[in-house]
Amino acid sequence: MKTDQFNYSQSYETHGYKELTIPPDEVNGSFLIEKNALHIWPRKNFMLIALPNLDGSFTVTLFAPYKGEGGLDSITGEAELITYFKTYFPDVLPIMPTLAYDFFNNPTGSLVTVKCFPWVVGNNMLIGDAAHAIVPFYGQGMNCGFEDCSVLDELIEAHNHDWSAILPAYQQSRKPNADGIADLALLNFVEMRDLVADPEFLFKRKIAAKVSEVYPDRFIPVYSMVSFSHHPYAEALKEYTRQDEVLTDVLKMPGIEEKWATEYLPQIAERLFNL
Repeated sequence: MKTDQFNYSQSYETHGYKELTIPPDEVNGSFLIEKNALHIWPRKNFMLIALPNLDGSFTVTLFAPYKGEGGLDSITGEAELITYFKTYFPDVLPIMPTLAYDFFNNPTGSLVTVKCFPWVVGNNMLIGDAAHAIVPFYGQGMNCGFEDCSVLDELIEAHNHDWSAILPAYQQSRKPNADGIADLALLNFVEMRDLVADPEFLFKRKIAAKVSEVYPDRFIPVYSMVSFSHHPYAEALKEYTRQDEVLTDVLKMPGIEEKWATEYLPQIAERLFNL
């Protein structure tokens, strides 16, 4: 931070998080809810999610603002906590017997994005979270760090171990992609807590998934591009905006609800191919 000409930003979200638990069934150790799923309870400005573990339990995370509706600061005791869950997440409350213990004994985590530049000064370099800490909503923080390593390894070979060439190339390659996944992770937070309950958003996702299913070699939805391919994050961020613009326009087509999967599908696909 004291280095001349070093740009640094550390941006905290107005939300924090608490890790909670859904235990396995007491009788047979089985999962109490569907195991092959990411469970999301979206509530506009906050959400609860649950991810399965190998032992039959679920790691549950409450992401909520510190203040305002659904705010974490409003929960000061067990009575407020139970009222909170009865109000916002009543269906999950009966299967969280350790809710109060988990909530008041686990720390409240912060959500922060770190961006900086340059990553290279002399013979020193930043890598992983030291260069690009991101929020967890795309599940790509560790992957982005691993990708730093794989790109660095490729550059070591490409430049025949010449570090004077390797380090600038590493920085030039990785900085735009690290910024890209940082922005995508924040966008996905909005999708998870709010838009997954929006019928229009879900319809656009349904159309994109169908086009990808029918034309898998010609179109990849952004989520798949990020999570299941080697496309650069910076490219995926550009595609996020472009795909959304096309799909928003597609929804204006007359009779789209009835014709999207039949008569209109080739036309929609061509528009998505031409991004």
